[in-house]
Amino acid sequence: MKPQKPLIFLTNDDGYNAKGLNALIDALRPMARMMVVAPETAQSGMSHAITMGSPLFLRNVRQEEDLEIYACSGTPVDSVKMAFDSLLTEMPVLALSGINHGSNSAVSVIYSGTMGAAMECGLYNIPSIGFSLLDHRAEADFTGAVYYALRIIDRILRQEEIDLPMCLNVNIPNIPVDQIRGIRVCRQNKGYWREEFERRQDPRGRDYYWLTGVFLNQEEHAEDTDECALRNGYVSIVPMQIDLTNYQQLDRMERWQW
Repeated sequence: MKPQKPLIFLTNDDGYNAKGLNALIDALRPMARMMVVAPETAQSGMSHAITMGSPLFLRNVRQEEDLEIYACSGTPVDSVKMAFDSLLTEMPVLALSGINHGSNSAVSVIYSGTMGAAMECGLYNIPSIGFSLLDHRAEADFTGAVYYALRIIDRILRQEEIDLPMCLNVNIPNIPVDQIRGIRVCRQNKGYWREEFERRQDPRGRDYYWLTGVFLNQEEHAEDTDECALRNGYVSIVPMQIDLTNYQQLDRMERWQW
């Protein structure tokens, strides 16, 4: 009797039909059983949002040997919660979010639905990884992203001991796979988005606003960040955590006189 394949959970923020998610599903078919719960529609920028004021709907869209796919009417984190609290009868060995269409490096991680879902998975005490390709286009080529995703997944599955919680933010440069120079484990780049709201008018003459903006890198010359790794043709891996405590500030404030 063949040994049972490991169970892997997948989600994303681009919707269950997104090319990046389905490229990852196809690549994992020979090696894993999969439970997929992803948003019904695109939910980019939802971060860790959950639905509280309206009901959630869950729809089974695909049922095959070793593969179940559900569409959730809510956010990426809603999808994770629905899966772990209502669907899964067995704890997966790994949780994956993505592959996202577009970067989630630097400060973008705090807005990311992809990484919100990955970090939520980590709360269930299993290793989780969010994957993002630096290409927003619907027709993006995920060849390089899948190649490196499989390398990273295999490395995690072969690791004898993992310090939990583990949540990895993986970004892949948008260049041909043979031009990617390797993998770098690094830290999150410091910077911020300077938003601009472009004002337009609808056919009835009403003003509306479209969000645009530019990323301002505060560490252009740093060599140990995700932005530096991506700029130089490397896949970046940043270990993430839920704890937002500023420990340096905490240490200083403990010495204040109150």
